[in-house]
Amino acid sequence: MAKLSDVAARAGVSVSAASRVLSGDPAARLSEETRERVRQAALEIGYQPNFAGRALKLARTDVIALVVPDVTNALFTELTRGVEDEAVARGCVMLLARSEDMQPGGEMFGRLVGEGRVDGLVLQPRDGADPKALAAALGKRSPVVTIHQALPDASSVVVPDALAARRAVEHLIALGHERIGFAGGLTSSPTAQRRAEGYREALRAAGLPYDPALVTWRGYQEADGRAAAAELLTRREPPSALIAANVNAAVGVLAQSRAQGLAVPEDLSVVAVHDAWTAEHTWPPLTCVRLPLYELGRTAVEALANAIAGGPVAHRSVDSPGPVLVERSSTARPHR
Repeated sequence: MAKLSDVAARAGVSVSAASRVLSGDPAARLSEETRERVRQAALEIGYQPNFAGRALKLARTDVIALVVPDVTNALFTELTRGVEDEAVARGCVMLLARSEDMQPGGEMFGRLVGEGRVDGLVLQPRDGADPKALAAALGKRSPVVTIHQALPDASSVVVPDALAARRAVEHLIALGHERIGFAGGLTSSPTAQRRAEGYREALRAAGLPYDPALVTWRGYQEADGRAAAAELLTRREPPSALIAANVNAAVGVLAQSRAQGLAVPEDLSVVAVHDAWTAEHTWPPLTCVRLPLYELGRTAVEALANAIAGGPVAHRSVDSPGPVLVERSSTARPHR
C-alpha cells in the first residue's frame, strides 16, 4: 500500500509539503506547479489518504450535511446541486438527509450534530417550525446555517421572496388583471410572509386595493393549492388570476380549476413563485418566477465554511441573479 512518504519521494518534496497539498491546506506556501506534481505523484502510485486518521488529528471530517424536509421535492433539486458543487469545490463531501427524524428535535438529528459526524449543517426547517424550538434543538454543538429562515444564534441565507412575488403581480397587472388572488404558505412561515408583503407592495404600487378575501394561508403542498383554489374560486367575486405559493401548490390550483370547470388561462391565469423542471410538464405549462436556488446553495456552504472557521453569525440575502419571470402558457389577458 502506497504511503505518504512514497508520494513525497516521487514528487521530490518533503512529507510535510505532500501532506499539506493532499489535505487541501489553503495556507500552504507552495507553487501551483509543486501542488500539481504532488497530486500527480499520488495518482500514479495509487495513494489513498487516511481520512479517518486525518479526521482524528484535525478534529474535522470534511463532511457537511444538507437537511431538507423532503428530498423528493423537485424544488430542492437546484438547492442540492448548489450545496454539493460548493462542498466539492472546498474539498468536502455532502451528506443529504431526507428523514423526518433528521429535523431538529429528532434522535438522528441529535446524533448527527452531537457526535461529530459532520463539520456542520445546512438546514431548511419544515414549514411552520417554531424558531425557539429550532434554536433549542441546535444549541451550539455544531455550526449550522439555516436557509429561508433566520435564527438568532445561527447564520442564515435567504432569497428575495418579496421581490419574486412583486414580479408575479406585475406580470399579471401588465396583462390587465385587477382581481389577483394570493394562495400563500403558512402564516408561521417567514417565506410566506415575505411573499405576501411583496404581493401587497405590488398592488399598492399599481393603485389596486388589497382585499384580504383574495388571500389564503394554506401551505406549499399540492393539496394546499387545491384547498386554496376551492376557497378563492367560489368567492362571490372570484379572482381572474392566482399567484400560488410555489410550483407544488400551483399544480393543486390547476387540478382544482379543472374540477370546477375552469380553463387555464382562458378563465384563470396562474403564476407560481419558484420554478422547477416539473413546471414545464404541467398542463398548461406553468408561468413561474425563478429564484436563485442554486446560488442559495453555494452561498449557504460559503456561510457554513465561515462558521466552521469560527467566523461571526451573519445573515445573507442572495440578490444576484434576481428573480426572473419565466412566462409559459398558464397566463393570458383576462376575458372581459
